[in-house]
Amino acid sequence: MSEQSQSNLKLENNFQSKFHSNIQSKILSVASFLPSNVVTNFDLEKIMDTTNEWILQRTGISERRWVTGDESTSDLAYSASIKAIENAHIDKKDIDMILLATLSPDHEFPGTACFLQGKLKLSGIPAIDIRQQCSGFIYALSMADLYIKSGRYKNILIVGAEIHSQGLDKSTDGRDVSVLFGDGAGAVILTANEVKNKDTDSHILSTHIHADGQFAKELWLPAPGSAMGREGRITNVHLLEKLQYPRMNGKAVFTHAVRRMIESLDECCNCNNVKLQDIDLFLFHQANLRIVESISQRLELPSSKVFNTVQKFANTTAATIPIGMDYAIQENKLQRGMLVALSTFGSGFTWGSALIRY
Repeated sequence: MSEQSQSNLKLENNFQSKFHSNIQSKILSVASFLPSNVVTNFDLEKIMDTTNEWILQRTGISERRWVTGDESTSDLAYSASIKAIENAHIDKKDIDMILLATLSPDHEFPGTACFLQGKLKLSGIPAIDIRQQCSGFIYALSMADLYIKSGRYKNILIVGAEIHSQGLDKSTDGRDVSVLFGDGAGAVILTANEVKNKDTDSHILSTHIHADGQFAKELWLPAPGSAMGREGRITNVHLLEKLQYPRMNGKAVFTHAVRRMIESLDECCNCNNVKLQDIDLFLFHQANLRIVESISQRLELPSSKVFNTVQKFANTTAATIPIGMDYAIQENKLQRGMLVALSTFGSGFTWGSALIRY
């Protein structure tokens, strides 16, 4: 066994002994990064057959951020990560693991988490990509929570990062999808915390993740891919058919999103013997404001308890939850001690939820 491995094992054993059964996961810090370039609905009117009114009525989105230079997804992830580390007041060397959720990787391989790790100069620790689209952050949070509760790791960096703008059909043919998406990144540092009072101390109460692959092609990107046949992962024919752009059955996504996100909230509440009225703040995945409004109306949630960012940033998929958390903190809507519910739905279909004492 190497000297580094022996040192890590000693630290792990000491850590497990200290916390034992009281070990829980706490969100130590939150941060986000958005490109500076603002693209409004009026800007989109100039490049495709659409209108500000059409987009607002169907999505609630007024603007989004799109990169303008050579930025990569790991670049955005790096900027958000550095802010999260600074906000946590820890040395980056204290991070034991990196989980990065994205559907817009830097390259097909290796994973974008490895590119982020290289930029952070954190050699040796595990770096894992989570490819669960809009549900990626909740999936990553669930994994990190289990790693920390087991005593395996103390500090885990979780990032949701996306650059959609480089992969959208910005013509009239692609407007139904392209108007929905923006670029951005959000990050949190999850840390081990000895919880003495579960009613007041910061920790993750529970996470819940699900998927139903029979709906995988209701929202998907056909090419490139190994399933495209013997002619190749992507060919001129594929490009002519615009298979390199995302495709969506909007009606199916809307219907399933509302149903599954409500179910996941019920699951959270039932698991923790909590009522919806007990929750101080709801942070839903920001795909479409109409989805959030439909959920809120059906559950009779007061608007003061639902925080949205989709109007300004559009759908940043895996980044929407941490971006929402960061801006809720900045606007004093999210404060320590609050009981917070997270719920998401995305391509796959995938969905999930988490209940947190922030």
